[in-house]
Amino acid sequence: MTGSVKVLVVDDQFLIRAGLVGLLRAAPGIEVVGEAGDGDEAVALAAETRPDVILMDIRMPGTNGITATTRILAQAAEPPPRVLVLTTFDLDEYVYGALRAGASGFLLKDSGPERLLAAVAAVGGGDALFAPSVTRRLVEAFARQAACPDGGAEGGPPPDLAALTGREVEVLKLIARGLTNADIAERLYISEATVKTHLNRTMSKLGLDSRAQAVVVAYESGLVTPGAR
Repeated sequence: MTGSVKVLVVDDQFLIRAGLVGLLRAAPGIEVVGEAGDGDEAVALAAETRPDVILMDIRMPGTNGITATTRILAQAAEPPPRVLVLTTFDLDEYVYGALRAGASGFLLKDSGPERLLAAVAAVGGGDALFAPSVTRRLVEAFARQAACPDGGAEGGPPPDLAALTGREVEVLKLIARGLTNADIAERLYISEATVKTHLNRTMSKLGLDSRAQAVVVAYESGLVTPGAR
Protein backbone atom coordinates (compact mmCIF):
# COMPACT_ATOMS: atom_id res chain seq x y z
CA MET A 1 0.00 0.00 0.00
CA THR A 2 1.44 3.36 -0.97
CA GLY A 3 1.21 6.44 1.23
CA SER A 4 0.18 6.58 4.86
CA VAL A 5 -2.37 4.23 6.40
CA LYS A 6 -5.25 6.42 7.57
CA VAL A 7 -6.56 5.28 10.96
CA LEU A 8 -9.68 6.16 12.96
CA VAL A 9 -9.48 5.32 16.69
CA VAL A 10 -12.71 4.48 18.55
CA ASP A 11 -12.78 3.93 22.32
CA ASP A 12 -15.06 5.32 25.01
CA GLN A 13 -12.25 5.52 27.59
CA PHE A 14 -10.34 8.75 27.07
CA LEU A 15 -6.99 7.60 28.45
CA ILE A 16 -6.94 4.43 26.34
CA ARG A 17 -7.97 6.38 23.25
CA ALA A 18 -5.35 9.06 23.87
CA GLY A 19 -2.66 6.42 24.36
CA LEU A 20 -3.55 4.70 21.09
CA VAL A 21 -3.64 7.98 19.19
CA GLY A 22 -0.28 9.05 20.62
CA LEU A 23 1.34 5.72 19.72
CA LEU A 24 -0.04 5.73 16.18
CA ARG A 25 0.91 9.35 15.52
CA ALA A 26 4.49 8.61 16.52
CA ALA A 27 4.73 5.71 14.06
CA PRO A 28 5.95 6.25 10.49
CA GLY A 29 3.49 5.54 7.71
CA ILE A 30 0.37 6.05 9.86
CA GLU A 31 -1.95 9.05 9.86
CA VAL A 32 -4.62 9.36 12.55
CA VAL A 33 -7.58 10.99 10.80
CA GLY A 34 -9.91 11.07 13.78
CA GLU A 35 -10.92 9.72 17.18
CA ALA A 36 -14.36 8.86 18.48
CA GLY A 37 -15.72 8.15 21.94
CA ASP A 38 -18.82 6.20 20.93
CA GLY A 39 -20.34 4.24 18.08
CA ASP A 40 -22.50 7.03 16.66
CA GLU A 41 -19.52 9.36 16.48
CA ALA A 42 -17.49 6.58 14.86
CA VAL A 43 -20.09 6.10 12.10
CA ALA A 44 -20.13 9.83 11.35
CA LEU A 45 -16.34 10.18 11.37
CA ALA A 46 -15.83 7.09 9.22
CA ALA A 47 -18.07 8.59 6.53
CA GLU A 48 -16.31 11.96 6.81
CA THR A 49 -12.66 10.85 6.96
CA ARG A 50 -12.77 7.56 4.96
CA PRO A 51 -10.05 5.79 6.97
CA ASP A 52 -8.19 2.70 5.76
CA VAL A 53 -8.30 1.09 9.22
CA ILE A 54 -10.61 1.58 12.19
CA LEU A 55 -9.49 0.52 15.66
CA MET A 56 -12.90 -0.26 17.13
CA ASP A 57 -13.70 -0.74 20.80
CA ILE A 58 -16.58 -3.19 21.21
CA ARG A 59 -18.07 -2.53 24.63
CA MET A 60 -19.27 1.06 24.59
CA PRO A 61 -22.40 2.65 26.06
CA GLY A 62 -25.08 3.49 23.52
CA THR A 63 -24.15 2.28 20.06
CA ASN A 64 -21.63 -0.53 20.59
CA GLY A 65 -18.82 -1.54 18.28
CA ILE A 66 -20.79 -4.32 16.56
CA THR A 67 -23.61 -1.99 15.53
CA ALA A 68 -21.13 0.71 14.53
CA THR A 69 -19.13 -1.77 12.42
CA THR A 70 -22.28 -2.95 10.65
CA ARG A 71 -23.41 0.61 9.88
CA ILE A 72 -19.95 1.77 8.77
CA LEU A 73 -19.44 -1.12 6.36
CA ALA A 74 -23.00 -0.88 5.01
CA GLN A 75 -22.58 2.73 3.96
CA ALA A 76 -18.86 2.77 3.11
CA ALA A 77 -17.64 3.66 -0.36
CA GLU A 78 -15.21 1.32 -2.09
CA PRO A 79 -12.79 0.28 -0.81
CA PRO A 80 -14.41 -0.11 2.63
CA PRO A 81 -12.32 0.42 5.76
CA ARG A 82 -10.91 -2.58 7.57
CA VAL A 83 -12.12 -2.80 11.15
CA LEU A 84 -9.72 -4.10 13.77
CA VAL A 85 -11.63 -4.84 16.96
CA LEU A 86 -10.08 -3.90 20.30
CA THR A 87 -11.09 -6.12 23.20
CA THR A 88 -10.06 -6.97 26.75
CA PHE A 89 -10.89 -10.67 26.40
CA ASP A 90 -9.69 -13.04 23.68
CA LEU A 91 -12.85 -15.16 24.01
CA ASP A 92 -15.51 -12.47 23.94
CA GLU A 93 -18.92 -13.12 22.38
CA TYR A 94 -18.99 -9.49 21.30
CA VAL A 95 -15.89 -10.07 19.18
CA TYR A 96 -17.59 -13.01 17.48
CA GLY A 97 -20.50 -10.71 16.66
CA ALA A 98 -18.11 -8.13 15.25
CA LEU A 99 -16.45 -10.72 13.00
CA ARG A 100 -19.89 -11.72 11.73
CA ALA A 101 -20.59 -8.03 11.07
CA GLY A 102 -17.52 -7.79 8.85
CA ALA A 103 -14.61 -6.85 11.11
CA SER A 104 -11.26 -7.95 9.71
CA GLY A 105 -9.87 -9.29 12.98
CA PHE A 106 -9.27 -8.39 16.59
CA LEU A 107 -6.52 -7.33 18.94
CA LEU A 108 -6.26 -7.53 22.71
CA LYS A 109 -6.02 -4.17 24.44
CA ASP A 110 -3.05 -5.32 26.47
CA SER A 111 -1.04 -6.11 23.33
CA GLY A 112 2.30 -4.33 23.17
CA PRO A 113 2.99 -1.37 20.88
CA GLU A 114 4.85 -3.53 18.36
CA ARG A 115 1.91 -5.92 17.98
CA LEU A 116 -0.55 -3.06 17.61
CA LEU A 117 1.50 -1.36 14.91
CA ALA A 118 2.08 -4.67 13.13
CA ALA A 119 -1.68 -5.35 13.17
CA VAL A 120 -2.51 -1.92 11.75
CA ALA A 121 0.14 -2.34 9.05
CA ALA A 122 -1.08 -5.84 8.17
CA VAL A 123 -4.75 -4.89 7.99
CA GLY A 124 -4.01 -1.60 6.24
CA GLY A 125 -1.87 -3.43 3.71
CA GLY A 126 -4.75 -5.65 2.66
CA ASP A 127 -4.49 -8.67 4.97
CA ALA A 128 -8.11 -9.41 5.76
CA LEU A 129 -7.40 -11.26 8.98
CA PHE A 130 -4.81 -10.74 11.69
CA ALA A 131 -3.79 -13.76 13.77
CA PRO A 132 -6.02 -16.30 11.97
CA SER A 133 -5.27 -19.06 14.48
CA VAL A 134 -6.62 -16.95 17.35
CA THR A 135 -9.70 -15.94 15.37
CA ARG A 136 -10.27 -19.59 14.49
CA ARG A 137 -10.20 -20.47 18.20
CA LEU A 138 -12.71 -17.71 18.92
CA VAL A 139 -15.03 -18.79 16.10
CA GLU A 140 -14.80 -22.43 17.16
CA ALA A 141 -15.73 -21.58 20.74
CA PHE A 142 -18.89 -19.72 19.81
CA ALA A 143 -19.81 -21.87 16.81
CA ARG A 144 -19.75 -24.84 19.20
CA GLN A 145 -22.17 -23.07 21.53
CA ALA A 146 -24.49 -22.10 18.69
CA ALA A 147 -24.26 -25.38 16.75
CA CYS A 148 -27.54 -27.02 15.82
CA PRO A 149 -27.92 -30.77 16.55
CA ASP A 150 -28.44 -31.65 12.88
CA GLY A 151 -25.46 -29.51 11.78
CA GLY A 152 -24.41 -29.26 8.14
CA ALA A 153 -24.81 -31.83 5.42
CA GLU A 154 -22.16 -34.47 5.02
CA GLY A 155 -20.53 -35.46 1.76
CA GLY A 156 -20.57 -32.02 0.19
CA PRO A 157 -20.97 -28.32 0.75
CA PRO A 158 -24.07 -27.14 2.61
CA PRO A 159 -26.83 -25.80 0.35
CA ASP A 160 -25.97 -22.16 0.95
CA LEU A 161 -22.47 -22.80 -0.45
CA ALA A 162 -23.80 -24.44 -3.61
CA ALA A 163 -22.73 -21.46 -5.75
CA LEU A 164 -19.06 -22.20 -5.01
CA THR A 165 -16.85 -24.37 -7.18
CA GLY A 166 -15.16 -27.41 -5.67
CA ARG A 167 -11.83 -25.57 -5.44
CA GLU A 168 -13.45 -22.54 -3.83
CA VAL A 169 -15.02 -24.79 -1.19
CA GLU A 170 -11.62 -26.39 -0.61
CA VAL A 171 -9.94 -23.00 -0.16
CA LEU A 172 -12.71 -21.80 2.18
CA LYS A 173 -12.33 -24.91 4.32
CA LEU A 174 -8.57 -24.39 4.68
CA ILE A 175 -9.02 -20.70 5.49
CA ALA A 176 -11.47 -21.64 8.25
CA ARG A 177 -8.89 -24.02 9.68
CA GLY A 178 -6.48 -21.14 10.15
CA LEU A 179 -4.15 -21.64 7.19
CA THR A 180 -2.53 -18.61 5.58
CA ASN A 181 -2.61 -17.99 1.83
CA ALA A 182 0.95 -19.29 1.61
CA ASP A 183 -0.01 -22.46 3.51
CA ILE A 184 -2.99 -23.04 1.23
CA ALA A 185 -0.92 -22.46 -1.90
CA GLU A 186 1.60 -25.05 -0.75
CA ARG A 187 -1.10 -27.53 0.26
CA LEU A 188 -3.00 -27.26 -3.05
CA TYR A 189 0.04 -26.79 -5.32
CA ILE A 190 -1.19 -23.46 -6.62
CA SER A 191 0.14 -19.89 -6.41
CA GLU A 192 -0.76 -17.43 -3.65
CA ALA A 193 -2.31 -15.22 -6.33
CA THR A 194 -4.61 -18.07 -7.31
CA VAL A 195 -5.59 -18.58 -3.67
CA LYS A 196 -6.50 -14.88 -3.43
CA THR A 197 -8.54 -15.16 -6.63
CA HIS A 198 -10.51 -18.12 -5.26
CA LEU A 199 -11.07 -16.30 -1.96
CA ASN A 200 -12.19 -13.09 -3.65
CA ARG A 201 -14.65 -15.00 -5.84
CA THR A 202 -15.95 -16.88 -2.81
CA MET A 203 -16.48 -13.67 -0.86
CA SER A 204 -18.20 -12.07 -3.85
CA LYS A 205 -20.57 -15.02 -4.36
CA LEU A 206 -21.46 -15.16 -0.66
CA GLY A 207 -21.72 -11.38 -0.22
CA LEU A 208 -18.93 -11.23 2.37
CA ASP A 209 -16.72 -8.27 3.24
CA SER A 210 -13.82 -9.92 5.04
CA ARG A 211 -11.83 -13.11 5.45
CA ALA A 212 -13.09 -13.27 9.02
CA GLN A 213 -16.68 -13.43 7.77
CA ALA A 214 -15.65 -16.29 5.46
CA VAL A 215 -14.32 -18.19 8.49
CA VAL A 216 -17.59 -17.62 10.36
CA VAL A 217 -19.67 -18.78 7.37
CA ALA A 218 -17.58 -21.94 7.03
CA TYR A 219 -18.33 -22.88 10.65
CA GLU A 220 -21.95 -21.76 10.74
CA SER A 221 -22.78 -23.58 7.49
CA GLY A 222 -21.27 -26.82 8.78
CA LEU A 223 -18.54 -26.94 6.14
CA VAL A 224 -16.03 -27.03 9.00
CA THR A 225 -16.92 -28.32 12.46
CA PRO A 226 -15.33 -27.09 15.68
CA GLY A 227 -12.28 -29.11 16.66
CA ALA A 228 -12.05 -30.90 13.30
CA ARG A 229 -8.67 -31.25 11.60
